[in-house]
Amino acid sequence: MSCAFECRMARFAYITMKKGNTLFFKTRPRVRSYAAVCGSKEKEGVIGGYADVTLSDDMYGESTYEKAECKMLSAAVSLAVEKSGLTDGDIDVLFSGDLLNQIISASFAARDFQFPFLGLYSACSTMSEGMLLSAVLVDGGFAVNCVAATGSHFASAERQYRYPLELGCTRPPQSQWTVTGAGACVVSRGAGNIAINSATLGRVRDWGVTDVNNMGAAMAPAAADTILRHFEDTGRGPEDYDMIITGDLGALGSRILKDLMWEKGCDVSDNHVDCGEIVYNVIEDEFQGGSGAGCSAVVMNSYIFTKMDAGLYKRVLFAATGALLSTVSSGQGESIPGISHAVEFERLPPAKE
Repeated sequence: MSCAFECRMARFAYITMKKGNTLFFKTRPRVRSYAAVCGSKEKEGVIGGYADVTLSDDMYGESTYEKAECKMLSAAVSLAVEKSGLTDGDIDVLFSGDLLNQIISASFAARDFQFPFLGLYSACSTMSEGMLLSAVLVDGGFAVNCVAATGSHFASAERQYRYPLELGCTRPPQSQWTVTGAGACVVSRGAGNIAINSATLGRVRDWGVTDVNNMGAAMAPAAADTILRHFEDTGRGPEDYDMIITGDLGALGSRILKDLMWEKGCDVSDNHVDCGEIVYNVIEDEFQGGSGAGCSAVVMNSYIFTKMDAGLYKRVLFAATGALLSTVSSGQGESIPGISHAVEFERLPPAKE
């Protein structure tokens, strides 16, 4: 047997195992570090005490909302890398995306770094997709350190998908408030307290929702589909997780998800929470709560990971959700497809001295 063949076989020994639509990571890649930047409205909520940077001005010193969004994303990536103790030269790839046309926030932010960039578009589920792909590369031996990141800005999203703020349009009660913020984490081999055990790839689900203000109803079927398949593939149930987190269904979408799960004989009401419900303290002002790619990115990379690092949560299932619409598809009367990718995190016990 040749040396080259033996090396290839040794490499393949680490490759991710698959059952159904779920990937099981043999090396259990770790969340080495994480960082979050949030806007002035968001810092008044729960995550304000956990985010690394909180803004007093959502323009962030820039001339446009889009530039501010890009700056937040760049800051979150820089902070996550800095907190990991690594340098730019240690990062093998950045997985990132956002909600703007041609993911300009992510690609423009990537100009600030010397490491490779792979752009993603999974709408508001971009954070979980980036974590999933980071774990695949690390577990497969193709990378040692990856960064997963995304963000959003209320003002930039509103004028792209709905109406410019200057029009002062009345928001319907089923709407959510796009989170101004960004989050990033470094996924590495063997460094960190939080392991990524598995991930379930999402399927596009479309139940015919056409209301661009009702993101929760559009995305809930995809979240239910992914979570149910995760349970089937892993042999686990809701009771095996301290938290089952979606993002960003909001209050209405969260209730729809619970109903859909209950209809399938799976009750998640005791431990399910949505990032859109966590991010703001007063739900009435934001109607159904938070939304946007930055919603789950900020909540996970501040509040949830901090709680896990402290040992308050042992196992968490994170199923971010995305509405795969565009201004073109909505203008042509298309319905809104949804997607959800789930990532399983586990807090490892302290190492024995």
